Amino acid sequence: MDKTTKIEISSRTIVFTVVFILLLQFLWLVRDLIFSLLIAFIIMSAMKPAVSYLEKKKIPRVVSAIVIFVIFLLTVGYVFFGLIPPLLGETTSLVSTLPYLLSKIDPNIVKFLNLNSFNQYLPDVTGQLFNVVGSIFSNAVFVLSSLFFSLYFIIEENFLRKLLTQFFNESKAQRVAAVFDRIEKRMSAWFWGELILMVTVGLLTFIGLNLIGIKYAPPLAILAGLLEVVPNFGPILSAVPALILGLSQSYFMAVPVIALYFIVQQLENNIIVPLVMKRAVGLHPIITLVALIVGGKVGGVLGVLLAIPTTLFIETLVVELMQSKKEPQTI
Repeated sequence: MDKTTKIEISSRTIVFTVVFILLLQFLWLVRDLIFSLLIAFIIMSAMKPAVSYLEKKKIPRVVSAIVIFVIFLLTVGYVFFGLIPPLLGETTSLVSTLPYLLSKIDPNIVKFLNLNSFNQYLPDVTGQLFNVVGSIFSNAVFVLSSLFFSLYFIIEENFLRKLLTQFFNESKAQRVAAVFDRIEKRMSAWFWGELILMVTVGLLTFIGLNLIGIKYAPPLAILAGLLEVVPNFGPILSAVPALILGLSQSYFMAVPVIALYFIVQQLENNIIVPLVMKRAVGLHPIITLVALIVGGKVGGVLGVLLAIPTTLFIETLVVELMQSKKEPQTI
């Protein structure tokens, strides 16, 4: 005799599922606003220690926030409009010469690469590079809203607590605010730690490439610094163009190039990362790679840039909530 299993779905489950799907769709529609708020939160977390330092020196918080914010804007403006354009030009020159360098290493490589097609599409690739750099500034509403949110978050120190008290009682508001304080500290540690790591790796690579006589040292150093955010695979990927350039000059140049990137990676893993990060912001390499891939699928270039801080945000929130549930409830 066949036994049939009866599956019952309550109306509450159906309503929850529908609401959850609608919520996901709503979040997808307002993802630009979420990106803007997240960027503002990261900027606020990074600049808040400096603002607090000036405030301890008896400087009003509004003045301290405006001073630090202006310094931040000037620094970002100099990087984007003063450093990136010439670096992009040198990077374009490097990319255009790669087919020739590959054929110089081994003429048989030409059989497997359509160099004419590569050079034909190179202008489009170059244009995309400039579009990526300028895309952030092309959306004036997005940029202005992100800057406005970040400045407001810095000036209004107790904004979050005031907002939470509108929805929770004092005890729960304090607990949620403490969780966000923890997230804020991790964001600040990640931002400055990652920036120091990228600059340090880039400088070490730049000095090393110049010492061993490899051309196009600036774009190769920038690539090494940027790919530092990708664990394990980043240093390997950044070493490939330098290795091609070394082999094009001489087969013996491959040895110092490999040695340079190996030494930089060992310094990074064993000295720089423990010293700078203090193991406070570490994520598992698999989680980092998954976050970067998902971020790229969801938000493109901006999604990749925000993938790690978003993961830190979610991880800290989940860990803090799980720990709070394990704590004994006081009556």
